[in-house]
Amino acid sequence: MTAERLVSGKPRAEDRSLDTSLRPRTLAEYVGQHALKDNLDIAIRAARQRGDPLDHILFYGPPGLGKTTLANILAAEMAVRIKTTSGPAIERPGDMVATLTQLQKDDILFVDEIHRLHRVVEEVLYSAMEDFFVSWVIDKGLKARSMNLSVKPFTLVAATTRYGMVSSPLRDRFGTVHRLEFYDEESMRTIVERSARILEIEAEPGGIAELARRSRGTPRIANRLLKRVRDYAQVVADNVITREVTIEALGKLEVDDLGLDKIDHRVLDSIIEKFSGGPVGLDTLAASISEDPDTIEDVCEPYLLQVGFLDRTPRGRVATPRAYEHLGIRYPRPPQGSLL
Repeated sequence: MTAERLVSGKPRAEDRSLDTSLRPRTLAEYVGQHALKDNLDIAIRAARQRGDPLDHILFYGPPGLGKTTLANILAAEMAVRIKTTSGPAIERPGDMVATLTQLQKDDILFVDEIHRLHRVVEEVLYSAMEDFFVSWVIDKGLKARSMNLSVKPFTLVAATTRYGMVSSPLRDRFGTVHRLEFYDEESMRTIVERSARILEIEAEPGGIAELARRSRGTPRIANRLLKRVRDYAQVVADNVITREVTIEALGKLEVDDLGLDKIDHRVLDSIIEKFSGGPVGLDTLAASISEDPDTIEDVCEPYLLQVGFLDRTPRGRVATPRAYEHLGIRYPRPPQGSLL
């Protein structure tokens, strides 16, 4: 169900062409993530001056924030080729060996969802990342023998939405690790305005601001909502995205003024109505709304935590007073003298 949500940061089939056309090509075009951009700029300039490949880089954070975009920008800035794959796509050690031995000097290998890499495949990476060779066992039984194959110096750029699931030996081999944060509203306005300009959509400042506010700090969601509102404006509003048109269009799509959709509302409603505001465990909460726990943990929770509607405690999830206020429900204050 996660992939079908309009406000999910995970990619959908419809996003592929849109992401490609709207994706910034250089660091100068990339909006937001200022500290990250500054650090990458220094690393790129230093590597170019030395004539060395970049250190291995790991990006992590919620989906839709630009990890793949940054990998392509690094390749463009370093003027090298990029080979793109994903953890689930590399099933056997031989697949990884073949990929690594085909890389040219200073190439970038981008592995998305690296937390889903099989452990036996992951072990092939260790020597490749550190010493630029891979050990390969051929034959079986008594005839088995190990071969060392050299690989050209390369940069591994990896992305994950589950940093804690990346094994410690693999994490330790990355030279730099960067977390991508949700974008602030000013950055989101700039992103929406840029996308509208590229797509030749007429949008007023009020419409852009409203779209930015409801995009959950995620560029992929902003571009998806912009496309939906464009269609609505084309049919009922003379092809101009105004604040009023945006509110009407997103209201029909059940996206509220902070970007929460019906699943977010169901999560909060369940905690408040069924479990008296919490605490409640993740599996119990997921079962109460017939939703997958991974959907709640990966897609709903990061943003609900960001806007201060949810707290994680050792005993489970708790709805905050801000969540009650947003839903228009009276917050039950603890009795006077209570230790809660």
